[in-house]
Amino acid sequence: MTIYTAPVRDINFVINELLDFNAHYQTIPSGAEATPDMVEAITLEAAKFAEEVLAPLNQIGDEQGCQWNDSEVTTPEGFKEAYNLWVEGGWQGLSHPVEYGGQGLPMSMGLIKSELVGTANWSWGMYPGLSLGAMNTLYVHGTEAQKQTYLTKLCEGTWTGTMCLTEAHCGSDLGQMRSKAEPQADGSYNITGTKIFISAGEHDLAENIIHIVLARTPGAPEGTKGISLFIVPKFNTTEDGTITDRNGVKCGSIEHKMGIHGNATCVINFDSATGYMLGEENAGLNAMFTFMNTARIGTAIQGLAASELAYQNALPYALDRYSMRSLSGVKNPDKAGDAIIHHPDVRRMLLTAKAFAEGGRAMIYDAAKYSDRMVQAETQEERDAAENELGFLTPILKAFLTETGLESASNAMQVFGGHGFIKEHGMEQIYRDARIATMYEGTTGIQAMDLIGRKVVLDGFKLYGGFCKKLYKFGFKNLVGGKRRGYSAKLIGYTLSWNWHTVKMVARASKNRDAVGAASYDFLMYSGYLSMAYYWAMMAEVAAAKLAEGTEDKAFYEAKLETAEFYFSRLLPRAKGHAACMNSSTDSVMAMPLDRFTTR
Repeated sequence: MTIYTAPVRDINFVINELLDFNAHYQTIPSGAEATPDMVEAITLEAAKFAEEVLAPLNQIGDEQGCQWNDSEVTTPEGFKEAYNLWVEGGWQGLSHPVEYGGQGLPMSMGLIKSELVGTANWSWGMYPGLSLGAMNTLYVHGTEAQKQTYLTKLCEGTWTGTMCLTEAHCGSDLGQMRSKAEPQADGSYNITGTKIFISAGEHDLAENIIHIVLARTPGAPEGTKGISLFIVPKFNTTEDGTITDRNGVKCGSIEHKMGIHGNATCVINFDSATGYMLGEENAGLNAMFTFMNTARIGTAIQGLAASELAYQNALPYALDRYSMRSLSGVKNPDKAGDAIIHHPDVRRMLLTAKAFAEGGRAMIYDAAKYSDRMVQAETQEERDAAENELGFLTPILKAFLTETGLESASNAMQVFGGHGFIKEHGMEQIYRDARIATMYEGTTGIQAMDLIGRKVVLDGFKLYGGFCKKLYKFGFKNLVGGKRRGYSAKLIGYTLSWNWHTVKMVARASKNRDAVGAASYDFLMYSGYLSMAYYWAMMAEVAAAKLAEGTEDKAFYEAKLETAEFYFSRLLPRAKGHAACMNSSTDSVMAMPLDRFTTR
């Protein structure tokens, strides 16, 4: 069984000492209520809920899973009771407007809550997590009447939401989708079609489920330009939210999955279901990106959560498992062997998870400030700027942190040796639950193509150039006056290399379009290692300054410096390998004829 202790000290370090959320909150309207005392109180209460209510249900959810019977789904033991406590605590609407029943706090406050909940019990956290995407989509694209009917209930948590995109014949290529929406005389639509892989699509936690569904209206253009977005409730309602009859929405089955057993992944059938257009006709995919980007940031949190939970559970085992003697001399003479944490390779695996967890936290929490600015911006220009900057970071966060989270989970299993492969210790569950994160909301390869294709090349290198400028500014400033100038020098060097290899890759792509696809994964991973290096350089500067001033928390800041050294010495150099692959011959990937793939 896994254990979980909320990393409150490290969260406070990131939001208070590294990123100065308090100063940030003073620049946005909703930040007035987010005083340091309020932030601390909410963090501690969310930590308590995660540790005491959700963490004990993590293994139960994995073992029992969800049960499907005649279109209805029953969640594992304790899930419904935990959700009732969630609703009573007003957690769902924490970062949503007061006029729709929320508490009106910044979006970044909700991120702290999401990390704690997701690390304690990812399967349970997906139920309210998917609702956040539905809430954001309604808030941005819904009419006032739709917000009053649906958003208020979603903020209460008495209703939940889903995202219905994928169909059996098409995965991420949504231009192929076939679900239909026939207009009715009363302004509603009849929605017909089948959607698959719908997380939290059916359950017994809430009284209604609001599906956000992509479908085509009659005569709509082919491909993605002919997709519209609809609100389709499980139960029909009146305008004041009173539930009436069952809509034509049923769960056809649930998937039997490798992991996240406590969350129902559903096949949802829409049989002339009543739906209501959300946003403009044929602009559904653009509106759905509001949901998808919310989900992608949420999935990035899953990568952080996997690294954090893996580290927390592997460390006690490494301290208490005695096997063989240390190469540098006996460390536990009263035991038959030394604690395995004295073996360098075990330390390598632990430090890898630690570096990815703490570095990932800094990356995501900094991105959350863009979310705050995007929602709270006073002008469209400011809103667009924040949205674009967050959009550039999103594929890096989603893909890189889920890949590194999976690596951390794998390493943690390895620390346990054979015991990591059996269910007793819960390590294999962390790996199984984390495995999906690299696939849903767009695989790593799709995120990589989005980054290099849409966010770099098609953008004319503007966002890319702005991000590089930020790295250079920090690097050169601290190269002169910083306390860890060596890290700044490496940051500058790796950024220069990134620029050079990117230019070379794009030049090759002008002659061979496959060059971008062949290089995209390595470009993304290089981007991730470089981005995390920036945050580890920042953390090292803060830690070194605190130690120079004198502090009672000496061990915490020294550990930060030691982890930073590990990152720059052992993890950042991986980027060089990705750079070499990025600019290797495209033929090494594309030259083999199809018939030779079957030659053994």
